[in-house]
Amino acid sequence: MKTLKKLDVDKVAAAIEADAGQALPGLRESLAEAKAGKFAQVHALGQIVARRRGRPAGSTQAVTKEPVKLRLDADVVAALRASGDGWQTRINDMLRASLALSGKVEDHPAG
Repeated sequence: MKTLKKLDVDKVAAAIEADAGQALPGLRESLAEAKAGKFAQVHALGQIVARRRGRPAGSTQAVTKEPVKLRLDADVVAALRASGDGWQTRINDMLRASLALSGKVEDHPAG
């Protein structure tokens, strides 16, 4: 951090722009923020942001589902899988609808 406090923003910006062969908008402001210690707000121009694996942040549901092992007839499973992606969710929806009809659970919209 001590070296950044002595940073000559104009000199560094001129060198970076000379290497780039063009003026870079916002470069001097970013360097000034870095000099002031605002590192989290500094972004390299043209930087490629690596995409993280897995589900996007905030995409998990508040109510989680419980994993179970269930044995079903082969023809039933084949028919459900043949209906396409999301067949496990549709099984849950069918069971919920059946239980709702018998008054054992509350029915709620799918999704």
